Amino acid sequence: MAQYPVDRLIVIPEDIDLARSPLRSTLEADTFVLGAFNPGMTRLSNGNLLLMVRIAEALSAPIEGDMIRAIRWEAGRYVLDAWPLDAVDTSDPRQFMLKGQHWTVNGLTSLSWLLPVELSPDGLEVVAWHYDRAIAPAADNQCYGIEDARISRIGGRYWMTTCSVSPERHATTLYTSRDAFDWHCEGLVLDHQNKDMLLFEGLIAGRYWALTRPLGYLYFAYPPGSPWRAGPSINLATSPDGLHWKPHDRPGIRPHADTEATARIGGGAPPILTDEGWLSLWHGVEPNDGVGIYRTYWSILDRDDPSQVVRTDHRPLLEPAPLLTQPLAHQIYLHDIVFTTGIADAGDHYIIASGEADLACRITHIPHGRFGAF
Repeated sequence: MAQYPVDRLIVIPEDIDLARSPLRSTLEADTFVLGAFNPGMTRLSNGNLLLMVRIAEALSAPIEGDMIRAIRWEAGRYVLDAWPLDAVDTSDPRQFMLKGQHWTVNGLTSLSWLLPVELSPDGLEVVAWHYDRAIAPAADNQCYGIEDARISRIGGRYWMTTCSVSPERHATTLYTSRDAFDWHCEGLVLDHQNKDMLLFEGLIAGRYWALTRPLGYLYFAYPPGSPWRAGPSINLATSPDGLHWKPHDRPGIRPHADTEATARIGGGAPPILTDEGWLSLWHGVEPNDGVGIYRTYWSILDRDDPSQVVRTDHRPLLEPAPLLTQPLAHQIYLHDIVFTTGIADAGDHYIIASGEADLACRITHIPHGRFGAF
C-alpha cells in the first residue's frame, strides 16, 4: 500500500487525444485542451476506480480578425459563433462578458465534455481511456457544454449529476447507469443557476437526499453576533425517486464566522456514510484579484437529519498545490484552485479526486484519522 502522503496529478491535458474528441465529428477548427479536470469518481464492480473527467476543449485561435469565436452544439453538430471584440470583456481566460447588457451575460472560451478514465483500485495508475463512452452535449440545454460530474452509487445504480450550460439556463442534469459506462440521461432535475448538486450515497428513511448550491447576487444579513456569514451556502433537497426534488426547509452547510476564507462555498464530493454520520467535503473560496483561492473543507452531517452538522473542521483539508502543476507552468491560466469532486473509501484511508488549477486531475490519499474518531 502506498505510504502517506500520496498527492499527485493523474490526468493532465497532454494525456487527452483530441483526435477522439466528440467535437471532431463536425468541428473542423483546430482546438486544444484548456483543462482536463474536476473529475467525478466512483468505484466500479471490478474494484477499479472510474474518473469522469471534464475536458474543456477550446479553439486554438478564438480571435479571428476583429471577432472572438465560441463553440456551440446545435442539432447534432458543432458550430462557431462570433462577436465583435470591442463588444466583449476578455479579462477572464475562461469566458468573455458581453458589454452593455442589463445583467451579466457571458460566453465561454471552451466547450466541455466528459471522458471516462479507468484507474487502478488505488487511483494511482490509468488502466483505460474510454473515449467510446464519452458524454457530450445532446440537447439545447447543454449547447455550451457539460461540466463537473459528481457520481454516487445508491441501491445498486450509479447516479451522476452534471452542470449543463446554455442560454436557456445554467442547470443540473442527471444521468443514471447500472455499470457506470452505459449512461441514460434523465434530463434536468434542478433549474436555473443551481450548481454542485451532490447525491448522498444512500437513502435516509427511504428518501434520496442531495446537497445543492443555488447562485444569486442578493443575500440578507444575519443578526449582529451571529456565528454565520451571509452569502452562498450549501442547501439540502429530498426526493422520493431521485428525479423530483424538493428543497429542504432547514439549511445545510453555511459559511461559519470561524472558518477563514469562505466568502463563497459549495459542495465537493458526494456525502458518504461513516460511523459518525455523513462525511461531506466542500469548497470554500477566499476572494483575491482573480477568481479566488479555492480550498477543500469537511463536515460531518447527522446520519438521520443531515441539516444538523455534527462536527466540522475550520482548517482546510486540501490546499492548492503549485508544486504539482509546476511542470505544466506553460499551460497555467489560473492559480490557487483545488476543487474536490470525488471520494472513495480504501480501508484505512480515503482516495480523494480533485481538479487542480482548472487544468488537471489530482489524486490524494488521506488517512481516516484525519477526520477524527472514525
